[in-house]
Amino acid sequence: MDVLLRNLAGLLLDIWPYAVCFTAIALATKRARIVEAIRRSSGEATTNALLLIFNALILVPLFVAPVTALEHWLGQYRLVSEESWAALPGLLTVILAILAIDFVAYWRHRFEHAGPIWRFHATHHADTTIHWLSVQRKHPIARLMSLFADLTLVWLIGVPVWAIFAAALIRGWWGYFIHADVPWTLGPLGKVLISPAAHRLHHIRDEQLMGHNFGNTFTLWDRLFGTYLDPAPYVDCETGIAEGTRGFFGELARPFEARYQWRRKTTPAPAEAEPEEAPA
Repeated sequence: MDVLLRNLAGLLLDIWPYAVCFTAIALATKRARIVEAIRRSSGEATTNALLLIFNALILVPLFVAPVTALEHWLGQYRLVSEESWAALPGLLTVILAILAIDFVAYWRHRFEHAGPIWRFHATHHADTTIHWLSVQRKHPIARLMSLFADLTLVWLIGVPVWAIFAAALIRGWWGYFIHADVPWTLGPLGKVLISPAAHRLHHIRDEQLMGHNFGNTFTLWDRLFGTYLDPAPYVDCETGIAEGTRGFFGELARPFEARYQWRRKTTPAPAEAEPEEAPA
């Protein structure tokens, strides 16, 4: 219990800068509408906070050892030498690290929208009042997939550890930012960086349009692989999924409901033919 309490205290210390920053943004942009916005999002925000606590305090600690072992193993097969990375300017190294993490996360994210894996990712799309804490609305299985997948490429190509941490920090802040309930397209900068409006479009209630803007930070991979869509016509679009939003336990159970189960299709046996009458 003491360990959990210490970890919870550490989590609160980690999260408070985001809370202060994005609460200030909400107050500045919503003003008189802030009370109504809080009322509408309070239920889903509670679910998101509980999922964050569960994943951070119970799930992630269980997998620190295997993830560390995977990173160490990948680090033995560096495709780019330390000397090559050292020759690059620090800012360029961080940008390349972000692009590499984004590349893997882009394809992991697209994979989550396909077939049986969607059942675990659906939790992330269930918010009808998307807000900064929506970034933490992740089913534990989906959280594990990102934990094991997203950093594999940067370890494999030998990106320096300091650059990986810097890239992860920047992507973390940007992830909260693009989930904020603000109608910002970022103008010309939004052509290069995923904006809150572009990511809200990814959360749109329309499941056809949902298959766009998979990136977290840069628009590059969406543009290269044909999934980028200009968010300007869809600012403040409705978000959510057909199955609706759930509470904490409902989201944990969602992937295991009957609607998601694969059943073998069986063809009904042909009706038994009537015996022919013997000729008279």
